[in-house]
Amino acid sequence: MQNIVPMKWLFARLYEPDIVIVDCRFQLGKPDAGRQAYEESHIPGAVYLDLEKDLSAPISPDGHGGRHPLPDVAELTATLSRVGIGNSSRVVAYDDQGGAMASRLWWLLKYLGHEQAYVMDEGFSAWKAAGLLVNAEQKVLIPALFLATVQHNMLVEVEEVQEIVSAADGSAVLIDSREAPRYRGEVEPLDKAAGHIPGAINRFWKDALGENGGWKDEAGQVARFEDLPRDKPLIVYCGSGVTACPNVIALQEAGFSKVKLYAGSWSDWISYGENSIATGDEEGRK
Repeated sequence: MQNIVPMKWLFARLYEPDIVIVDCRFQLGKPDAGRQAYEESHIPGAVYLDLEKDLSAPISPDGHGGRHPLPDVAELTATLSRVGIGNSSRVVAYDDQGGAMASRLWWLLKYLGHEQAYVMDEGFSAWKAAGLLVNAEQKVLIPALFLATVQHNMLVEVEEVQEIVSAADGSAVLIDSREAPRYRGEVEPLDKAAGHIPGAINRFWKDALGENGGWKDEAGQVARFEDLPRDKPLIVYCGSGVTACPNVIALQEAGFSKVKLYAGSWSDWISYGENSIATGDEEGRK
C-alpha cells in the first residue's frame, strides 16, 4: 500500500491542479517554530496546518483525550476546506520531524474517508538539500468542499483498551510507539506518570526510518513486525496519539490490515485513576 511518496514524485507533480501540499512542521515546546519556519521557506504552493491549532482539539481540563485530542470532525473538515482540500484532492504532507506530524494529517484524512493522502519521504530539509525549489510565497487559498465519511473502525477509545487489558486473552496486541526508556517507565519527560499500558509491546516509531532519515521499504517494515499476528487487531499508541501515526503507516506498508489507533494514548490512559500501569519489559500478547 503506497502511503509514502518520494520527493522526486512530488517535484514532478508540483503544479498539478489536484495536488495540495501541506507543511506540517511543528516542534513540541516551541509552538510557533513550525509556522515561522514555513513563513521563511517552504515547498512552492504548500499551505500550513498547525499540529495544536488545526490538527488537535484543546486539551480537556481533566486530561481525558490526552495531550493532543482529536479535533472535532466538523471543525477539521472546515479547516481542510478552507485551505483548498476537497474530496478529489491528492494531499501530500511533509514535515522536518521524521514524518511524525505529517503522519498525523495523513491519519486524520484517512479517518475522514479520504484515500488520496500521502506523506513525503525524508522531509523539508532533505528537499532543500537536494536543491529542489523552495520559496516564501503565501498561496492564495481557494476553498474547496470536503465532505467526511468517518471511518470509526480506525479508532479505539479508552473503554476498548480497558477491556483488552482486563481480558488479557491475547485477542488484540497493544503497541507502544515511544522510546524504550519511556515505555519501560525509566523516564517520563512529558506526562504525569511513567510506564506503559499493561500487556503492550514496544516498537519505537523512529525505527520505521532508515539511517538516511527516509522511510524503510516494505521489507524493512515487515522485518520490524514479523513477530506480530496478522489475524488480530493491532492497537497502536504513543504519548499523545501523534507519533503512533508513523507506526500505523509502517504497519500498513508491511501489509497489516487490522490496525487501529488509540488516539488519546498514554496521556489519556493515565488521566483515569483506575487504569493500571506497567513498567519494565514484557513480551506482550501475540
